[in-house]
Amino acid sequence: MTPVLDVDYLVVGAGAAGLAFVDSLVDHADATVAIVDTRESPGGHWRDAYPFVRLHQASTFYGVASTVLGGALQESGPEAGLQERATGAEIRAYYEAVVARLVGTGRATLLGGARHVGEGRIVPADGGQEVRVRPGCRIVDARYLSPVIPALAPPPFAVADDARVLPVGRIDEALDAPRQVVVGSGKTATDAIVHLLDRGTDPDRIAWIRPRDPWMLDRAVIQPDPAVFQGMVAATWEAAASARTLDDLFTRLEAAGVMMRIDPAVTPTMAKCPTLGRWELALLRSVEHVVRLGHVRSVGARRIVLAEGDVAVPAGTAVIHCAADGLPRPPRIPVWAPEAITLQPIRSGFPCFGAALVGYVEATRADDARKNALCPPTQYGDTRADWAEMTLRGARSSAAFLAEPDIRAWADSVALNPARVPAGSASPALDDARERIAHHGPEAMRRLAALAGLAA
Repeated sequence: MTPVLDVDYLVVGAGAAGLAFVDSLVDHADATVAIVDTRESPGGHWRDAYPFVRLHQASTFYGVASTVLGGALQESGPEAGLQERATGAEIRAYYEAVVARLVGTGRATLLGGARHVGEGRIVPADGGQEVRVRPGCRIVDARYLSPVIPALAPPPFAVADDARVLPVGRIDEALDAPRQVVVGSGKTATDAIVHLLDRGTDPDRIAWIRPRDPWMLDRAVIQPDPAVFQGMVAATWEAAASARTLDDLFTRLEAAGVMMRIDPAVTPTMAKCPTLGRWELALLRSVEHVVRLGHVRSVGARRIVLAEGDVAVPAGTAVIHCAADGLPRPPRIPVWAPEAITLQPIRSGFPCFGAALVGYVEATRADDARKNALCPPTQYGDTRADWAEMTLRGARSSAAFLAEPDIRAWADSVALNPARVPAGSASPALDDARERIAHHGPEAMRRLAALAGLAA
């Protein structure tokens, strides 16, 4: 007989989204949960991340609702005065503690080193005995938007036998190479270049293959301080309300101090929009050998073939693979469906808050149609039109769930919520931001809908 787990929920994935959901669910409902993951330990992709990785945004925006990650201001360095950003090691330790707390409630179990093969069947990776969840157990898919990272994905280009191609996690092996070629346009590539420069690499030894230039958010305005974050929202609404084209929108956002680009002479077309410090921007600009010939097709020992041309490189060149598409963009689907609860972002970005919100709504409401009306999902961005759509959908979703008094009270108490305004918060700057949001918001949403090609 196959053993049966008597639990109310089976959560597939013990990464950031799955654990944020379970944390809220367990704290607000008398539910029992089994969490299954192919990795032995919790933390999802953080278990495989490159050694020098750290959050690109404030730590308090990440993790689970019950337990704040970080929260202190940096006292020194180039980000003095900004919220601290956790390292990979700190995040892994944090999730170990989160799971220990959940297990300690007696209502959550972690099944590491196993996979869900469908229909509530769980198969251990070591060939051990299969188990099942009981009939009626609700499946929660916490892996729908799992990131793809270089450590787990082969390069998306051909590699000759005599070429030297390394994933970003092995970048230190390339420090003695005559040239380091970083391939990729996103956060991993920018991290790799900053790391090389921090390790003393001459910027003239670095070549950056950047198929598309990215827009990035200034980290200084994506902070947990309500006046700062609401001020950024107000500046975004002002820019959107007046923008006539996507070029115009992002130029206005740049002028307002919200967006940044690496090369002022190039108009970026990529808008995944991670946060970046201005000190990092200065380092990135010191790398002048930038290749804009499209995506890499193949790498040889002395030549790199790209979509729009070839580049010769010296013998011994190390090519650093940062080209995995970290944030997938599958179709938006209803979060609540008969076959599964599928975790997705609800507001613009900030997936941990979205998963925690879904957990809270699942714990406090019974009707799936009503839950879906409160939490329509957004998607990750890629193009500028995607970003406009994500921002618009996030605003619509926020209006839906914040119309419920208990959800608003919960959201304002949760550090994961970047837009929270805790009780008692007051300042002239916050009042000014709120007035600007109210004034420009309606027209901004109409303009974003037009720019994204959506119905107003």
